[in-house]
Amino acid sequence: MGRLCETEGLSDIQTEILKAVRSFVEDKILPVATELEHADEYPTEIVEGLKELGIFGLMIPEEYGGLGESLLTYALAVEEIARGWMSVSGVINTHFIVAYMLMHHGTEEQKQKYLPRMATGEVRGSFSMSEPGLGSDVSAIKTKAVKDADGGYAITGQKMWLTNGGSSNLIAVLVRTDEGADSVYKNMTTFLVEKEPGFGETAPGLTIPGKIDKMGYKGVDTTEAIFEGHRVGAEQVLGGQPGRGFYQMMDGVEVGRVNVAARACGIANRAFELGISYSQQRETFGKPISQHQAILFRLAEMATKVEAAHAMMVRAARLKDKGERNDVEAGMAKYLAAEYCNEVVEASFRIHGGYGYSKEYEIERLYRESAFMLIGEGTADIQKMIIGRSLLKDYALKG
Repeated sequence: MGRLCETEGLSDIQTEILKAVRSFVEDKILPVATELEHADEYPTEIVEGLKELGIFGLMIPEEYGGLGESLLTYALAVEEIARGWMSVSGVINTHFIVAYMLMHHGTEEQKQKYLPRMATGEVRGSFSMSEPGLGSDVSAIKTKAVKDADGGYAITGQKMWLTNGGSSNLIAVLVRTDEGADSVYKNMTTFLVEKEPGFGETAPGLTIPGKIDKMGYKGVDTTEAIFEGHRVGAEQVLGGQPGRGFYQMMDGVEVGRVNVAARACGIANRAFELGISYSQQRETFGKPISQHQAILFRLAEMATKVEAAHAMMVRAARLKDKGERNDVEAGMAKYLAAEYCNEVVEASFRIHGGYGYSKEYEIERLYRESAFMLIGEGTADIQKMIIGRSLLKDYALKG
């Protein structure tokens, strides 16, 4: 059977990594994904297997115990994992963003302290910007860290939508401080908050109430985090200098958008596979439905959208790997991949007819999961705002 989304120009090491991930998805994820998803059960055995594969340290430099691979390699691995079960890719995504922020913005002491254990999965990361009263308006953050007489900080406030909020033991959290410049974007600081995995009071003054019940994206724990005077030392300020948190987080979200694009590509690829397979098995009017022109055209459109989203995701990852700014390309990739993902999944759902509405069929799960791609790491409208503003700068009228 043919495969979409093959990528040219990969090294032998990249090819071997992706081959190993693909095999793991086929053997360990696809056979159990729907059952675990319906039970909303955390994929413990799958996560342990990914630790053994080295996925948690895929981009962490070798000097800190990781594999030192590129964003492209990581994105292609995530695409494969999301093809098996999107929730598993979510377990990795927030961990990866925290590791990336440490790699690029952490002090050497912070890197030495966390990265080697993050590479093995012993330390698992989550991060938080959002709060109950705000969505995309990061400037409206109310959670605050107040400096005390000992030089440490007390954090108070409520954060929302922490993927891995329960299972993680390290949270990168963006809060407001009285330090930094007058600009609202320069008086925010990212703190590295340690806690115990689980729910309830996971550290003094830090409570993880429990899992948020979601339409899809099951298995992985999505939570709130309530800070009530939680104390952290000054050494837990990411990078060691307050006031830089907004820019650190935006850098992390930028690579996170490539990750979400990859996840959307993986879901779309799986939906196409299910649709084309079912269309060749299901017969109406004496022939497989794949031979009806309406279905044939639908399959052609699906495959084209899968390939287009994949190509844009790869371009955004390669730009970042070259050290170039890719906020526009990452926004384009996330926007297009998310929209196409939903369109491909719905097309596959239609091909399945009434059976697609049954929980016995995998496409039902994908139908619920694909909706999250539209809002994760920024809505479509936010991506279009980023893209549009950049275009106006590039094409500004002269004189």
